[in-house]
Amino acid sequence: MFGSNKSNRDGHLVVDALIGAQVVIRGDVEFSGGLYVEGTILGKVIAQDGASNATLTVAEHGAIEGEIRAQVVVISGRLDGDVHATERVELTPSARVTGNIHYQVVEMHAGAQLTGRLIHTSAQMALPPPSGDADEGKGKDTAARKKLAEAMA
Repeated sequence: MFGSNKSNRDGHLVVDALIGAQVVIRGDVEFSGGLYVEGTILGKVIAQDGASNATLTVAEHGAIEGEIRAQVVVISGRLDGDVHATERVELTPSARVTGNIHYQVVEMHAGAQLTGRLIHTSAQMALPPPSGDADEGKGKDTAARKKLAEAMA
């Protein structure tokens, strides 16, 4: 039912809450631990503050219409909304996403569809702040841009 999945702790998929295939939730959902969605959520899905192990998995026939905020997000179904993942986002071959993905690490399998942008969350932090001395800042800025380009490749 849950399949093999990389959104796990110690090699096992951990599911603390399951939203079944016949369930439709209209409203925001706040969770911690592992949330597995086979049904439909029409609202935001947000990990509780301080939940260091929040993993959201949207099953192949699951759907979310709203923003997602969690540490780890694995999408195999449909998402209409933005994703904000503090650790990792995985889009499996059956994923259909309409929205922007803000990520630290992204894994996108062949076949996954994304209509939106991939936005690396540390991209703004990688570049140094502008300096007053143009000559002094040039070398640092070029090095930071090179490092950023390598990280995104």
